[in-house]
Amino acid sequence: MRRVKFPALLLALSLLFTLAACKPAAADPSGEPSQESSAAPSQEPNPQPTGTPGLANDEEPDIRLAVLSGPTGVGAAKLLDNVNSHSTANHAGYAYTIASDNSELVAGLTGPDPEFDIATVASNVAVNLYNKTDGGVQIIAVGTLGVLHILESGGKTEINSMADLAGKTVYAAGQGANPEYVLRYLLRENGLDDVEVVFADASEISAKLISGEIECAMLPVPAATAAIMKSEGRVRAAIDLTEAWDSLRSGSQLIMTAVVVRTEFAQAHPELVAGFLADYEASINFVNNNVDEAAELVAGLGITPSAPIAKQAIPQCHLAFLSSMDMVAAISDYYSVLYSIDPAAVGGSLPDDGIYWTE
Repeated sequence: MRRVKFPALLLALSLLFTLAACKPAAADPSGEPSQESSAAPSQEPNPQPTGTPGLANDEEPDIRLAVLSGPTGVGAAKLLDNVNSHSTANHAGYAYTIASDNSELVAGLTGPDPEFDIATVASNVAVNLYNKTDGGVQIIAVGTLGVLHILESGGKTEINSMADLAGKTVYAAGQGANPEYVLRYLLRENGLDDVEVVFADASEISAKLISGEIECAMLPVPAATAAIMKSEGRVRAAIDLTEAWDSLRSGSQLIMTAVVVRTEFAQAHPELVAGFLADYEASINFVNNNVDEAAELVAGLGITPSAPIAKQAIPQCHLAFLSSMDMVAAISDYYSVLYSIDPAAVGGSLPDDGIYWTE
């Protein structure tokens, strides 16, 4: 655990790329992704698919897809279910992996023998990958907007806006990644320079919220959802940080997830990338419009701990499909905000237009 006051030193994102040199043997004890901090508390690492879903074991997949557990993978749930049932609309042969950590995805996208062709990653990871690999990956879509919430404990209803955080201590998951940058930006833009932030993992924060040991905290969905449900009324969602971001009317959107493709794969197989985007858009639309059924799929895939948690979390995930120029406009503005917080957030410099695949 580390206490800091904003402005504070950021952890260098080079750590992520050090981790990427070898695939981790196991997830963090809490099961939460290190960059997105999105898994629910006490969630065990997800079981990985055996064989190749949707294919006979002697077939080579057309697309090797990886998604991150937690909100980043929620929108892909219907696509993964279709792969399992051999019913993807574009009839591409998929192999998929549900990863526990962004560093696993980074490792699988890079190196001389990459394991993945397309992956859903935290948006700050996408830009860092592009900058660190000299354009080795491109962003093809946005799948998730904001998933962060300020929670209040003790059955209180005193916190209802960013202004209500003045002088308080806020526990937060996600140091050195999107959650920290988002919180720093919102505190700065609301003139809140007297807020103390304590970074810890989601499991510790959830336990302290439920016990009433801490007053307020920032957690992502579904960890926030699970804490609220487990508290039996003692913890509530006080501020949706996506709404707080939009209320600034800065013209930028809060973008938590980017879908990336290896540039070499996109150049060789543009038709497969286009087919994946159609499948992914259909999956997001299904999850948004069929919450009950989607919740069962999400839980069955191990993306969230249970269907009830998934059912409550899906509307809070702000799932959205953006591609082509809509994607460029949304995420480029977000990267400009991150750069204004700290250039290290985007790998030291804003990316050029080569980061976007818009065919």
